[in-house]
Amino acid sequence: MDAILQQKKQPTLAILTYADKTRIFRGDQKNFVDLIRTGEEHDVRVYVMTTTDFKLSGNHAVGYTYNPMTKSWDKKLQPLPNIIYNRIPYRKFELLPEVQQIIQSCMRNGQIRFFNPSFFNKWTLYEWLNQSKRTQPYIPVTEQLSNVSALDDLLKAHETVYLKPIRGKAGKGIMKVSLTEKSKSRIYELSIQDKTKSHISRYSDVHKLWSQIRDLTDSKDYIMQQGISLASFKDRPFDLRVLVQKNGKGEWSIAGVGARLAGKMSITTHVPRGGSIDDPLKLLAVSFGTQASKRIISKAKQAALTIARQIEKASGHTLGEMSMDLGVDNEKNIWFFEANSKPMKFDEPLIRKKSLENLIRYSLFLSNMKHKSLAKKSAVVKKRAARHSKKPAR
Repeated sequence: MDAILQQKKQPTLAILTYADKTRIFRGDQKNFVDLIRTGEEHDVRVYVMTTTDFKLSGNHAVGYTYNPMTKSWDKKLQPLPNIIYNRIPYRKFELLPEVQQIIQSCMRNGQIRFFNPSFFNKWTLYEWLNQSKRTQPYIPVTEQLSNVSALDDLLKAHETVYLKPIRGKAGKGIMKVSLTEKSKSRIYELSIQDKTKSHISRYSDVHKLWSQIRDLTDSKDYIMQQGISLASFKDRPFDLRVLVQKNGKGEWSIAGVGARLAGKMSITTHVPRGGSIDDPLKLLAVSFGTQASKRIISKAKQAALTIARQIEKASGHTLGEMSMDLGVDNEKNIWFFEANSKPMKFDEPLIRKKSLENLIRYSLFLSNMKHKSLAKKSAVVKKRAARHSKKPAR
């Protein structure tokens, strides 16, 4: 009995992911293993829960733990979780009616804490950040891609415009449009990202350009965004990747800052699209010098914290982490490009280690909050009962 009581007291974190017919479940399994191991180091029970096995009634839940001896996953009964961490890996899974029902039940459940309920939408992010004067300065001019006239107007104002799918991921579907005017003639240049290279086509007529863009977007929702002249290294632009997470005090903190350098034939810095990982201080120092680069990184960290707070406030949900793509232009200004509520793991060892520890410490914070809340409710009930017992009988 004592062992059971002790087990119930142990903070328990469930990683929610999607069940799979071909694999045991979806998601980055190595990431899950690392989180389970980090949980063990901090006396937090961590296991994987799938949408198929999801159940929060009764005393137990079905979950998976990793067996390092057999290098396999063991499925067994686990204590009900105090905290659920949403790692459903793709939008198409998250938007399924049965999965949405699970997410809503997690958010309504008064016995658990659930964080990062959904992927972000690029257009919604810009709307949220435009609501605050503190975050407005970081946003490039951004509009929904709606018609040829609006695109042409934006090109005349900024010469280079990026087209991005509202629900895109890892740079997939991004296009770049440039306008060059020479001796009363216009040339529109369209760069299309294809894996690690980009293909360029040119048009003298904006309507022909528009027709091609509409074919490529295939009725998907896109935004169009002012192109920023980013700082570069050996003629290759780069941006900063910032991992922002809540810590053991429940406060937003910076787990680390990395850099992503665009590939030679790529229009984005995303690694799956030909980009590469590099040291931000080294890249910035080439353009700005070491001391100025340190100030830029400090400025980027403050911007990321301000942006994260505003995103959480505007979303109305509990968030625990997000990664951000921030650009630095040649005037040392910081620009916000994207935030991801389910960041891929950072390959930089120090950032990786910090990210795992933050997730576990934030889970401990949420678990302690729950215990304090229950204790407070219990004290109120006892106080009311005591007052009631002192009333004279009529």
